[in-house]
Amino acid sequence: SIYGLCLRQCVGEENWVDSRTVYIGHKEPPPGAEAYIPQRYPDNRIVSSKYTFWNFIPKNLFEQFRRIANFYFLVIFLVQLIIDTPTSPVTSGLPLFFVITVTAIKQGYEDWLRHKADCSINECPVDVVQQGKVVRTQSHKLRVGDIVMVREDETFPCDLILLSSSRLDGTCYVTTTSLDGESSHKVPRLEVDSLHATIECEQPQPDLYKFVGRINIYKDKEEPVARPLGAENLLLRGATLKNTQQIYGPVALYTGMETKMALNYQSKSQKRSAVEKSMNAFLIVYLCILISKAVINTVLKYAWQWSPDRDEPWYNHRTENERQRHVVIRAFTDFLAFMVLFNYIIPVSMYVTVEMQKFLGSYFITWDEEMFDEELGEGAQVNTSDLNEELGQVEYVFTDKTGTLTENNMEFIECCVDGNVYIPVWKKKKKCPMMHRKVMSEHEDLFFRALCLCHTVQVKEEETVDGIKRGIHQGRPTSFYISSSPDEVALVEGMKRLGYTYLRLKDNYMEILNKDDEIERFLLLHVLNFDSVRRRMSVIVKSSSGEYLLFCKGADSSIFPRVVSGKLEQVKARVEQNAVEGLRTLCVAYRRLSESEYEEACHHLTEAKMALQDREQRLAQAYDNIERDFVLLGATAVEDRLQEKAADTIESLHKAGMKVWVLTGDKMETAAATCYASKLFRRSTQILELTKKRTEEQSLHDVLFELNRTRFIYNALGVLSVDCLDFGLIIDGATLSAVLKPKQEGAGHGNYREIFLEICRNCSAVLCCRMAPLQKAQIVKLIKASKEHPITLAIGDGANDVSMILEAHVGIGIMGKEGRQAARNSDYAIPKFKHLKKMLLVHGHYYYIRIAELVQYFFYKNVCFIFPQFLYQFFCGFSQQPLYDTAYLTLYNISFTSLPILLYSLVEKHVTMETLKRDPSLYRDIAKNSLLRWPVFLYWTCLGVFDAVVFFFGAYFLFDNTTFTSNGQMFGNWTFGTLVFTVLVFTVTLKLALDTHHWTWINHFVIWGSLLFYVIFSLLWGGIIWPFLNYQRMYYVFMQMLSSGPAWLSIILLITVSLLPDVIKKVLCRAMCPTATERAQVGLGTNPEVLNSLVSPSLISEIT
Repeated sequence: SIYGLCLRQCVGEENWVDSRTVYIGHKEPPPGAEAYIPQRYPDNRIVSSKYTFWNFIPKNLFEQFRRIANFYFLVIFLVQLIIDTPTSPVTSGLPLFFVITVTAIKQGYEDWLRHKADCSINECPVDVVQQGKVVRTQSHKLRVGDIVMVREDETFPCDLILLSSSRLDGTCYVTTTSLDGESSHKVPRLEVDSLHATIECEQPQPDLYKFVGRINIYKDKEEPVARPLGAENLLLRGATLKNTQQIYGPVALYTGMETKMALNYQSKSQKRSAVEKSMNAFLIVYLCILISKAVINTVLKYAWQWSPDRDEPWYNHRTENERQRHVVIRAFTDFLAFMVLFNYIIPVSMYVTVEMQKFLGSYFITWDEEMFDEELGEGAQVNTSDLNEELGQVEYVFTDKTGTLTENNMEFIECCVDGNVYIPVWKKKKKCPMMHRKVMSEHEDLFFRALCLCHTVQVKEEETVDGIKRGIHQGRPTSFYISSSPDEVALVEGMKRLGYTYLRLKDNYMEILNKDDEIERFLLLHVLNFDSVRRRMSVIVKSSSGEYLLFCKGADSSIFPRVVSGKLEQVKARVEQNAVEGLRTLCVAYRRLSESEYEEACHHLTEAKMALQDREQRLAQAYDNIERDFVLLGATAVEDRLQEKAADTIESLHKAGMKVWVLTGDKMETAAATCYASKLFRRSTQILELTKKRTEEQSLHDVLFELNRTRFIYNALGVLSVDCLDFGLIIDGATLSAVLKPKQEGAGHGNYREIFLEICRNCSAVLCCRMAPLQKAQIVKLIKASKEHPITLAIGDGANDVSMILEAHVGIGIMGKEGRQAARNSDYAIPKFKHLKKMLLVHGHYYYIRIAELVQYFFYKNVCFIFPQFLYQFFCGFSQQPLYDTAYLTLYNISFTSLPILLYSLVEKHVTMETLKRDPSLYRDIAKNSLLRWPVFLYWTCLGVFDAVVFFFGAYFLFDNTTFTSNGQMFGNWTFGTLVFTVLVFTVTLKLALDTHHWTWINHFVIWGSLLFYVIFSLLWGGIIWPFLNYQRMYYVFMQMLSSGPAWLSIILLITVSLLPDVIKKVLCRAMCPTATERAQVGLGTNPEVLNSLVSPSLISEIT
């Protein structure tokens, strides 16, 4: 239409592909307006489930067979079906079926729970306004354009645009705890005179804090009136209406899977743990061993059959078809048959056991009462169980400062106006006295007014908020402040104590009570909202005298460059002094606007707000043009206290061998003070500075090389002075950008990354200040990609920490006051920073040693299982004759030996929980994947080969041509195989019993119960003629073996000989070179305090 074309020309829209038009109440625009084009949008059904009833089986099977191990066993099973193999297809098919079934049941159950949750949400009742009447319907029936009514304490059913509310000012209060954890209230506001309108807005996108749109209101045949819509007008699905009786007329804008909540809950990229990578590497080694075994046996078979009498003996004549088959085809068929025979060396059940161990083990974190926070009423959460063991491998910890190390609970300390310091009367510990003046200067008056006006604080006067009584004074309800920023509340409350009280925002007028108890009213014209790029916010107000004023507050780095007058040096000195004391500082400035300047600013702001494309960039440009030529008024200081036990936690992490980095957006002095308070830096720490101030004096190249030289000098003197070996580095965002900048062709100097990393490697702690969110992620990525490839952990509480949480190997979110975005995007969530100590030093330690033993044990017991089969081929003419019965081949991994190791991997505690917390250095024993290194893997493999040789040749030599049963009958090949298998089952189970340090009744039940189950099964399997079997080769074999005294003696003897080398090795290692963990197991830890309480001083000196 002509109107549409004109409007696009006016606001500069070039591309409308990424926008949508919503017709409010499904009403068509009046004749002559733009054409009515009905559009189709999804319904309001939320689907978080992965499967449906119809696609569950095919989709789940497809996903499971994408795993290499599952696909490999499927191929083996198909080979057994196609060609004549020595073992039944059941031996591969049944374990595979078990693994696939257990995994499918687990995933199906989890998806069923998601279906139930979806159902309860989709069927909840919703009130919709249709033709002037309120009709109750179900949530999933809502459509885009529907007009909805929401009452107090109800949750918004979809993303809505607010049109009107029951409050006089047309606003409403919402809490978005379920989305981003904000405990404050937001104030969307839009006043319209008619519901005959259309909304033009951007297509759905996941950012909770961004929304661009406009509403076109039609009045008769006049041109429509356009008004801008922003994030302040959007009511998000999942948020709750608070302290407002009802809102009528919000319009459904995004429904179902297009809501911001649904877009935010989509899956993140999959992280893989170091243990999983080790498993895959070991699996490749065993696959090579399997192929080698098959090749060796195939070659030896044809070498054995070179003689005609061995090629076709009298008891095994070939068919005519076999005689005519080409030798290459026969050799390939034999190769596949040997692959099938030896395929059990690849532990198919290991993957399902590991998955069950991770899934069940994750509950120990959520059940931990010590990690439950009474104030929040919540405990730790596990968002993914795939990384449990990675908690025991962390080498670098990257932490945010505000809200993570500190409480994010702000307290106003002081303010400085033109060099004069104002401190609330109740603050007694400060050196500067409170200044009382009858006549205040103009700047002092403006400063206090600025802090009363430049904010987004809301005043709550009701007696209760969220059911909690607040603000009651002498039996009467009084006002209190609520805001999404704790800093703003602290500043407004501080002004109240200094005599200037912010009263309310009413009809766009901000009212304040000055020191003379007079009410002043200012018309609020524009709010230039805070953002992390500008690091400041402003308001434009009009005083009762008609004067236009722009008040701005923000970080000193964003205010000082824009100041043209004011006592800059005095204020700057006070800001630096407060920063050294660890206080958070903000600077305040103002600018008087003439009427023409205001109209120009208003034009720029309106034009930017009306834009559908690039609105943020246009607003940023408009803000930049307006926020200039400031007069500096002063600065404020608020205190953010250190979290409980934050210093103890950091100290423990250092003792555990981890390097802690603090990444913050705060200024250097404030962050450094916090680092000293939290013991990240000690007084003896040699601080190396790599900051913009220093690089302005020297080139970056010279500074880096000077720091590197300093490190070398101190390292050389380290023998004489141990204290000097402790380094700390401070770097700011600007310098980091220069360090990370890629090398330019023709540049004089090379890439600085390696020098920077070399410096960082020798620093026990690093502070990165003035960091943007993206720079936090870049730092984590840089360390991850370094040549050591260390395991990294990132922890934070705010939306600005999400990027580094997603980048790190392990991401931990804190359920803090800056919202739940960090907790929602993390792998684990904890209430407080202090809980990180137990998460890593206890849970991480236990998870790692448990799963490391599980992986090594699985490979060990499968070597013990299949290597005798390999040796047996040398004694049966490489005829592919199986050593074990089909039932034993099938049940070995899924019944006889599976439960003991699963239970071990869930409850094993090689040292007590108290010891791990008391002595953090024990964490070093498991660092760098120490229990899954190649030497340890080779030891377990060699131990398995040794035990297999003992099983086979022990049984072979003990019963070679001499063993008879009580009735004179000689043992046959199935009895021999059963004897080897019996020794095998008992040995691998008792090996696990020897490795168990923490015994409970359930350990005893499972370990001895597994052995008893094997005996009972063997008695039943061989004691009954089973009608469904076409063979009865195992009939009476087990009973016959047990009736022989030499068989009993050989079982006991072979088990003892098999276990003896491992026992001797452990005894010698503990006696000659015990690890810190082994000393702790006998009560001699590495902690001097523990040693002092346990042993004599002379013994301590010998140990140390």
